[in-house]
Amino acid sequence: MAAIIMDAAGMHRTVVRLSHEIEERCEGLHDVALIGVKRGGEVVARRVADYFMRAEGVEVPCAGLDIGMTRDDLVSAFFVPDAERNDFGFSVEGKTVVLCDDVLHTGRSAVAALEALFRLGRPARIKLLVLVDRGGRELPVRADFVGKNVPTSHEEYVEVRLTELGAEEDALVITKEAAR
Repeated sequence: MAAIIMDAAGMHRTVVRLSHEIEERCEGLHDVALIGVKRGGEVVARRVADYFMRAEGVEVPCAGLDIGMTRDDLVSAFFVPDAERNDFGFSVEGKTVVLCDDVLHTGRSAVAALEALFRLGRPARIKLLVLVDRGGRELPVRADFVGKNVPTSHEEYVEVRLTELGAEEDALVITKEAAR
């Protein structure tokens, strides 16, 4: 059985709120870049960038980051993840990078993203934005911007449904592991 914890309207309001928090805490948008962990985090980053363009008329640099080759949990030397070359089309040097992801759980994706990001340059600051923080940290990682805190058990899974990734409508859903 699945429980919807946020519908499309709630997700939209959350992206708007997170956008305002970014602008406030970064004291404007002049040196901000949005980098989303592929796939869900990239959608979140692009939605925030779209909001800034529509509401503020400001184009904030935005790109997706493939972390496949920097994960520490690759299970086999014979398994090679589908990896893309990370080329943003802009420099992260000296910028405040807001690293976006859909779900924060163990912290391993965030650490892999930091490693991949540092291979591309040296930002002045990096802030982590997540749509959902589900707890369960295995590494000392904390998000600076959180859409919703949803403590979950090990048997539960947070599913982020995004229209850009083929879902009928946006939703955040908690499912039991066996139901997946």
